[in-house]
Amino acid sequence: MFEVIAQPTRIRPWASALDGERVDWDQVFAGFESTVDWPGCAFWQQLMERYPDAKVVLTVRDPLRWYESTYNTIYQFVKNGSEADERFGADPDMLALRPTIERMVWNGTFDGRFEDRDHAIEVFERHNAEVQRIVPPERLLVFEVKQGWGPLCEFLGVDVPEEDFPHVNDSASMTDLAEQIRSEGRVPSPFAGQG
Repeated sequence: MFEVIAQPTRIRPWASALDGERVDWDQVFAGFESTVDWPGCAFWQQLMERYPDAKVVLTVRDPLRWYESTYNTIYQFVKNGSEADERFGADPDMLALRPTIERMVWNGTFDGRFEDRDHAIEVFERHNAEVQRIVPPERLLVFEVKQGWGPLCEFLGVDVPEEDFPHVNDSASMTDLAEQIRSEGRVPSPFAGQG
């Protein structure tokens, strides 16, 4: 999502996919080797079919902590959407971004009921169970970030990096990011390229 926010024209094929149109996934992912989070996770089954050798990492965590973190960070952009629109001005690509994300995530995945904590957690748990049921075990890693590099690198067949495991998507960093976007009206460069 950081890439889409940093380059809002990237939302166009995702919006087309939401409309049921045929999307050239190779073109969408040109220059990339993976996808994380939304918008990719909304189309995980299509992407699995298109890339049959791709591995799937399902990141899991305590559902209640996930909900509280998401509600208090990224969901606040939805609640304060008009403020963000004012910051971004009349850029048509940026103005198209928020409604598409709302349609995909908040009104799509969560049926417009994200503020209903029990419903949102049920959707979260159902998604995790469905991924584990459908993805062949040899293609799937169920991963908790607290496990660090070890299981992830082993699953992907790569060496463990020397640097510490990153914490770019935790509540504190997301709150900092939200403040930077509010003050600067754009995704700060340290976050662009990490989504």
